[in-house]
Amino acid sequence: MLSSIKRFFEERIVESENDKSGNEQLAVAALLVEVMIIDGDIADTELNTIIKSLRELLDIKENDLRELIELSKKEVNTATSLYQFTRQINESYNIDKKIELMTTLWRVAYADGKLDKYEENIIRRIADLIHIRHSEYIKCKVIAKEAD
Repeated sequence: MLSSIKRFFEERIVESENDKSGNEQLAVAALLVEVMIIDGDIADTELNTIIKSLRELLDIKENDLRELIELSKKEVNTATSLYQFTRQINESYNIDKKIELMTTLWRVAYADGKLDKYEENIIRRIADLIHIRHSEYIKCKVIAKEAD
């Protein structure tokens, strides 16, 4: 598994202008995928929101997006906690980027037209792990809901 992750990033993902590492890209994608799958109902609208978001947040090639998502699904399924993903975010992101990510997580949750209690719970846990204040958490939720 580790070799397939390494190979993916070595062969396909070239460092962007923002110097995003493969681990950072995987962490962002994994958190978005976690929100998508947590309710047990993977809607096309959620997947499309993730694809659009990854394109904007990570500046990676279009043809690599789906492979990154599939790789993220595997990572999420084998992960024992959110910490391995949120640790990477804490190391790489400033508060503004964390807030942008938080808003994106909410957009994925709202993409199917309904907010599931499990989606809300996992976003709250992610917010705590990436040190987002409750007021920022709520603001991101409102922004995402209004954009929906």
